[in-house]
Amino acid sequence: MMNIGIPTEKIIITVVICMLIILFLALIWYFLGRRRADSNLFEDMEGHEFEYFCADLLRQRGFVDVEVTKGSGDYGVDILAEKEGVTYAVQCKRHTAPVGVKAVQEAYAGRDYYDRMVGAVMTNQFFTAPAVEAAKKLKILLWDGGYIESMMEEDG
Repeated sequence: MMNIGIPTEKIIITVVICMLIILFLALIWYFLGRRRADSNLFEDMEGHEFEYFCADLLRQRGFVDVEVTKGSGDYGVDILAEKEGVTYAVQCKRHTAPVGVKAVQEAYAGRDYYDRMVGAVMTNQFFTAPAVEAAKKLKILLWDGGYIESMMEEDG
C-alpha cells in the first residue's frame, strides 16, 4: 500500500472544517426559509387583517386598551393603544414596497386628532429615506418589518 504522506491530523482537521461549513450553510438556509415564511404571512393578509394582527401583537407586548379604528374616516390612525401611561396612535401599512412620507403625515395628523402622546407607523416593509427624515422632524416612531419580526420572536 502506498503512503502519500498526508498526516492523519490534517485529514481530521479538513473533515471537521468541511462539516462546520456544511452546518453553517444549513443554518443560513434554515433562517432564510423562515424569513420567507414570515414575509408570506404578511403577503396573504388584507390591509384590515394586518391591522388586527398588529393590534394583537401590541397586546402581547403589554399594550392595553388596544382598539382598531373603524377604517374609513379614521384620520390616519388604525390602532389606538396605551402602555405604561403613554397613549399611542398607530398607522398600519401592509405594503409590497417601502413606505413613504404619506404614512408618516397620516400618523402625525391622527396623533393630534385623537389627542395621543405618541404617533407611530407600523409596516411589514421598510421606510423610504424621506419618510425617515419626516418621522424624525415630526417625532413619529417607525416600526418596520424587522421590528415586527423581532416582536414576534420575543413572543415565540
